[in-house]
Amino acid sequence: MTDTIADIAIPDSTLARDATGLIRETTTPLIFNHSRRVFLFGSLQARALGISPDPELLYVAALFHDTGLVPPYRSDDQRFELDGADQARAFLLTHGFSEADAATVWTAIALHTTPEVPYKMAPEIAATTAGVETDVLGMRLGNLTEAEIAAVTAAHPRPDFKRQILQAFTDGFKHRPDTTFGTVNADVLEHFVPGFRHTDFVDVIQNSAWPE
Repeated sequence: MTDTIADIAIPDSTLARDATGLIRETTTPLIFNHSRRVFLFGSLQARALGISPDPELLYVAALFHDTGLVPPYRSDDQRFELDGADQARAFLLTHGFSEADAATVWTAIALHTTPEVPYKMAPEIAATTAGVETDVLGMRLGNLTEAEIAAVTAAHPRPDFKRQILQAFTDGFKHRPDTTFGTVNADVLEHFVPGFRHTDFVDVIQNSAWPE
């Protein structure tokens, strides 16, 4: 029987069930619950935006979007967003989805920390970012009813979430600080890693190999 939370049906396909099992087993309760909220909030925000993302693709994007923060998905040499994007793309292809669908989900995850741009792209990409921004940053909560918010957080609680997600971010990329250049991730390390200073874009230009 399909679960429905805040009037949003959780996809019940083989793909969705496999994704649920995999992410529940290989990540942490923090990441799993956050990722399910991203799907639910993203679906609700999609309604407010007047867009209709494919539920399966949005579900996979939401479930994999933060996997790059934790083993076994976390790498040493690229942005954490790309770790999750790569894993989601491979997951979809092994389940028989098209290169185009896999590319849409890859892009949704790769851009989920990039402001504004996702909203000009495919519905799945926009809705993934909308779900992330709602759950992590509290953006556009006014688009949702109190009953919708209560239903989502009852199904997937967020106790001590602000502290825990910031710790997960810090642990997820403090070993690869160079990958945070030009991203919001540098803000996290500047707050929580002693001695870290973000690479300054102006300094890079002024100190480049060009004479002028």
